[in-house]
Amino acid sequence: MSAGGHRWVTLGTDAQPGLGIVLSDPHAGRSQADGDVIAELLAKGVLPMLVFASDDVDATFATVQASGAEVLQEPTDQGWGPRDCAFRDPSGNTVRISQAS
Repeated sequence: MSAGGHRWVTLGTDAQPGLGIVLSDPHAGRSQADGDVIAELLAKGVLPMLVFASDDVDATFATVQASGAEVLQEPTDQGWGPRDCAFRDPSGNTVRISQAS
């Protein structure tokens, strides 16, 4: 969807009506000052991130990297179990992709 030059997408499922995730840029539906604060916090990496699961994190990493996304972490085996990687989306959100070990 779009409005006022901003865009967002809402993800949901029929299995959980009313439950959805909204992805938007920091200024969508907010004042300039509030959007600036959110953008700054996103850039610092202190706001919650999105985590997606993949059966093959290395293949998913290659696909996302090829799209030109900003890489924050290449696929790494974490000490607590999963193999994961991280990107920053165009709005500054941290997006992690995880594969269970």
